[in-house]
Amino acid sequence: KLLVEANEHNQTKRKKLTIFFSDIVGFTETAESLEAETLTSLLNSYLDRMEMIASKHGGTVDKYIGDAIVIFFGDSDSKGEKQDAIACVKMALEMQSAMVDLQQSWRNIGIEKPLHIRMGINTGFCSIGDFGSKQRKDYTAIGSEVNITARLQTATEPDTIIISYSTYALIKDEFKTDFLGDLALKGIPRKIPAYRVNSLPSNKKVLSEHTAGFSLH
Repeated sequence: KLLVEANEHNQTKRKKLTIFFSDIVGFTETAESLEAETLTSLLNSYLDRMEMIASKHGGTVDKYIGDAIVIFFGDSDSKGEKQDAIACVKMALEMQSAMVDLQQSWRNIGIEKPLHIRMGINTGFCSIGDFGSKQRKDYTAIGSEVNITARLQTATEPDTIIISYSTYALIKDEFKTDFLGDLALKGIPRKIPAYRVNSLPSNKKVLSEHTAGFSLH
């Protein structure tokens, strides 16, 4: 099911955006083991918390695709491309931190194995406007930079924020990062230099281990 934020716009335009993709690792497998009511509670609590954080940092929620979230910075309100990129990374870090609290609340309703998210961020020029059929149009961003963001997100590890060089160049003075190399991403004709944002604040750490007869969180 696709949920979209309604907007009234008539023209397509080119704008430089910072785009964010995230999803819950292994969500499909987890969903198959849950009752419908538990699954609904879990997903709604997650999406509510993530949208609240996105709104706090000035992000526009483009769409939800199941457990995946697409957000962009730079339209309709922009503080400049540098500040938009910084706000996006700050948002991602807060989302990552919020997962610690959500994991505990999910364990309290019987979800033994903690869920983890992975996030991708990229900055570049996109076409933005109303796209769709005559019967239904969605205000959204499209283009190669959106595709790169989606591929970055799927290429990263759980509990990790991965950013492209174009985003790194804007935020490098604000955050600590590690260079991951030039990544070959599915469907992208060129390699993308990628960086990992050093993640959780020092006062929040997560350790999870699960083996036969032993579970630590």
